[in-house]
Amino acid sequence: MQYDHLFSYTVIGDPGVGKSCLERQFTARAFPEAHEPTIGVEFSTRTLTVHDKRIKLHIWDTAGHESFVSAVDQCYYRAACIILVYDITRRETFDHIAIWLSRARKLSKAGVTFVLIGNKCDLSHMRAVSYEEGRKFSRRHNLVFMEASAKITQNVEEAFVITAETVYKKVQDGVIDLSEKFVGSYICLRAHPANLEV
Repeated sequence: MQYDHLFSYTVIGDPGVGKSCLERQFTARAFPEAHEPTIGVEFSTRTLTVHDKRIKLHIWDTAGHESFVSAVDQCYYRAACIILVYDITRRETFDHIAIWLSRARKLSKAGVTFVLIGNKCDLSHMRAVSYEEGRKFSRRHNLVFMEASAKITQNVEEAFVITAETVYKKVQDGVIDLSEKFVGSYICLRAHPANLEV
């Protein structure tokens, strides 16, 4: 299937925050009720239309465990967008975002779009991190921010579409160069090519 641009996305964060559920809800429009932890890196795709251009997203869903850090590191350099995910019901996952962000910024190229997603907002009655805390952190570090729920689909589509529009504008303005080829190989143990259209 033809496309005008290819954008690589990397999704990072602690184990169990719902990274894979967000990715599957976006690419396959399905919520996995039973889900095994990600091993290494999983890969999926979806094609969008942005400003009359076909944009293919390569989405690298990464494991949150430290034992897979070398595999995850390979996903930063080629990324046009890096999505950091925490669980609004687990305080420690938000506290660790600064560590994830620091490593991602060291290993990614200039001009990358960073997004912070507070996942599982359908469980707001169990909230351990306020919306305002997420918003303040994002403003301080110049991140796109939203809360989302993979389970009820809230802001899942928006997270990927808005960022694709942001990356597209950066490419048009020359802020980020995606023409450079990645040297090396990704470690991908499972692939979910959905190739859905909007």
